[in-house]
Amino acid sequence: MLRAPEGPADNIAWPHVATPMLTVCPAAKPTGAAVLLIPGGGYARVAVGREPSAVARWLAGLGVTAFDLLYRLPHDGWAAGPDAPLQDAQRALRVIRARAGEWGIDPTNVAAMGFSAGGHLAARLAANGNRATYAPIDAADRQPTTIRAVGLFFPVITLTQDFGHAQSKRELLGGKGDPALANRYSAELNLPADMPPTFLGHAADDKVVPVANSIAMFQAVHALPRPAELHIVEEGGHGARLIGADGKPHSWLSRFATFAHRHGLNIPGDDS
Repeated sequence: MLRAPEGPADNIAWPHVATPMLTVCPAAKPTGAAVLLIPGGGYARVAVGREPSAVARWLAGLGVTAFDLLYRLPHDGWAAGPDAPLQDAQRALRVIRARAGEWGIDPTNVAAMGFSAGGHLAARLAANGNRATYAPIDAADRQPTTIRAVGLFFPVITLTQDFGHAQSKRELLGGKGDPALANRYSAELNLPADMPPTFLGHAADDKVVPVANSIAMFQAVHALPRPAELHIVEEGGHGARLIGADGKPHSWLSRFATFAHRHGLNIPGDDS
């Protein structure tokens, strides 16, 4: 499941993934924290390059070992159907923990971040920390799949509301209009009482995944009640650039670092 970086840093959209993989971006001076990064692509593809992403490199600069996930897609006929991506995300956390010693990671100090449809997957990963979705493969699968905190950026959340993302709904549900199935895969409707602290960032002018998705998720987590923080910016559209040309992070990333630090992740934050 692990791979080393190869080739030039580029943006690639993988429409068919036969083997899930992790691209590791080790921290030069590890704090012990790790973050699993889950890219988007509307569940029709996975938008991840051959080298560590800009966000992974930013995290590594903070001392946080980062892992970009390439995951399987529902449309490729896997037996698990729409749970195939969740299986891969859970397996990724277990592999990270099982091999934590290689990267100086504290296996209890792991978070996740998801972007667009990857935000939906990260939300489901956070909400299903105690649910087994596949039969154990090896010793790594004795590791837990809980996380310290989750960051959701311009995320797909609901499959039931008119502000849901149509493509993600088609890919996950296969065009089926079954309300029970839509409810099952709507992230805001299936939250545990111990939902990890949840951070959300969204642009008000997002025309692809409306900001109402993040608002719905914030309201659901806050109602549990569990720690939640939502930051909406006026402009930015969908898929806002998170690391500028000057290497500076978007305010969402800085605020997530502070939020995650406050909730126990060993990452530098403004209140550290």
